Amino acid sequence: MAGLSRRRFVAGVGALAALWSIDPAKLGAAAQASRAGVADDVGTTLDRTILQGAVQSGSYRTLVEGQGEPYLPRLDVLRKAPGADRAKARRSLLYLGHLSDLHVIDAQSPGRIEPMIVQDHAAWGSAFHPQDPLTVHATAAMVKSFSDARISPLTGAPMGAAIVTGDSADMHNMTELRWYIDLMDGTSVLPSTGSSGTWEGVQAWAEATWAYRPNDPTGGDFGDYGFPRLPDLLAQAMAQPVRSTGLPVPWYAVYGNHDTLMLGTFDVDAQWRAFATGGQKSYSLEGTAATLLTGYASTASPLQRFADALGVQAGTRPGLKSVSADPARRLFEQRDFMVEHFATLDRPGPVGHGFTQHNLDTGETWWKADLTSRIRAFGLDTCNQVAGPDGAVPKVQLTWLRGELAAAQAEGVLALIFSHHNSLTLENRAQRPGESDTLIGGEEFVAALLEYPVVIGWLNGHTHLNQILAHTRPDGGGFWEITTASCIDFPQQQQLVEIVDNRDGTLSLFTTVLDHASPVTPGNSGSYLDLASRSRELAANDWAENPVMRRGSPLDRNTELLLPAPFDLSVITDAALEAQHTAEMARLLDHENRLGG
Repeated sequence: MAGLSRRRFVAGVGALAALWSIDPAKLGAAAQASRAGVADDVGTTLDRTILQGAVQSGSYRTLVEGQGEPYLPRLDVLRKAPGADRAKARRSLLYLGHLSDLHVIDAQSPGRIEPMIVQDHAAWGSAFHPQDPLTVHATAAMVKSFSDARISPLTGAPMGAAIVTGDSADMHNMTELRWYIDLMDGTSVLPSTGSSGTWEGVQAWAEATWAYRPNDPTGGDFGDYGFPRLPDLLAQAMAQPVRSTGLPVPWYAVYGNHDTLMLGTFDVDAQWRAFATGGQKSYSLEGTAATLLTGYASTASPLQRFADALGVQAGTRPGLKSVSADPARRLFEQRDFMVEHFATLDRPGPVGHGFTQHNLDTGETWWKADLTSRIRAFGLDTCNQVAGPDGAVPKVQLTWLRGELAAAQAEGVLALIFSHHNSLTLENRAQRPGESDTLIGGEEFVAALLEYPVVIGWLNGHTHLNQILAHTRPDGGGFWEITTASCIDFPQQQQLVEIVDNRDGTLSLFTTVLDHASPVTPGNSGSYLDLASRSRELAANDWAENPVMRRGSPLDRNTELLLPAPFDLSVITDAALEAQHTAEMARLLDHENRLGG
């Protein structure tokens, strides 16, 4: 197929340069490089990996650089040998970033229930992490990685979009929500709340022997494990604003269970809301049960049974310290999550990040958006509003999605599904009395998606590990389900996904795992990249979270996922693709200009 003529190419470059106020010569050169397929790996796991190294003290390990991992082809859906010459013919239809489970944390908030980790490490590991004060830094470093990787290491195509598939604010805290949006947008974030100027939290308190206390870790499990003494860490974590590069492309968002319920599991009562903004913080199991869990007295829930077992009804309030109250820590309502996505920058945009005025008017929490003229995204809300970390698909959403996928099938538009939960965690059917909407589980949802061949990929998170599953139809074809890891647990990785037309009746989805842009070995500079490096090392030793298994197998990381094209892809002309890539390149150059400014 013929691409743009020279006249149309020059005219298009000139118009885009004027629109974005960028140098037309620079845009022309960048667009020509993209046309030629000039790729430059800027530090993805194709180039290097980061692995656990030798034990340094006790059981504590530092990290080392390992060899890069090439793309591994997977034929589970295609079910035949791929074309040997596809690499010479391929063309990129869309290159996008996938982020999930950022878990931005206000570690000084009184609304946290960190002491719950003492109750049962396996069940409550997410209540406390040794790297909790460093989530802003790790997220900013990950955003920088996407900025650095804005040109595909495979095809040279410019990045076109990014998706955040939930669990962005860890504990339903408005400060966490604003920090996450600002980090994605590229504005400064000061990772501290309260007003004392000193760290007010369990990691600074000698009484919290169950926590990792970097000033003196001795006398508890983390010290026994061999966690290092880092007396400057907490001061460095809150010392200066973190200026994020921002994502280089328009980004979209969906709800995660942590954006819906407290700790992604519990409803939020009035007592919890009051305590979150108040002037006392718990450092003990007894204090947590006496202050945050008594609101569940009439529920007969596991939380209440736990509180009763601790003798909370005695009326004492032990295990609390005074901290600086802060109304900015208020716990947000479900609608607030959407509303805050409208308080954003118009570049990279879009305002609302998938959510529209229709969502605000109706309360619907799902959306659709055209990422290109031939690729449509569907953002779902799979979170249970009642209780429990896992989710399901409400029938009202599935009915809507079926209609939209039928339209995409008729129009010849490829479909990507975005959600927080994956097919293995869509089994939570908890409902309040009187609720009538049916909740659809993973098996039924997958079967529904398989009815529409235009569905080529389902991107999600939730389980904090790299995992890729094939879903197939008996008569051939199917789609790929791609789950990415998180920014809180090791390996603190996210991913790049590129949709490629092989021009032989097949498509490939290339997945590239991305480490955040920080040194393998941390120092003590206090820069946000250095603190992000420290966060990854601490996470790699977080024994409560089984860190190594979350990397996934080689077939869950850098892969080429082949599948039959659902329609004749020649309807997407080379000229249309070149125009799309040139427009995307203009946006990336605008991003570069904003970074320079």
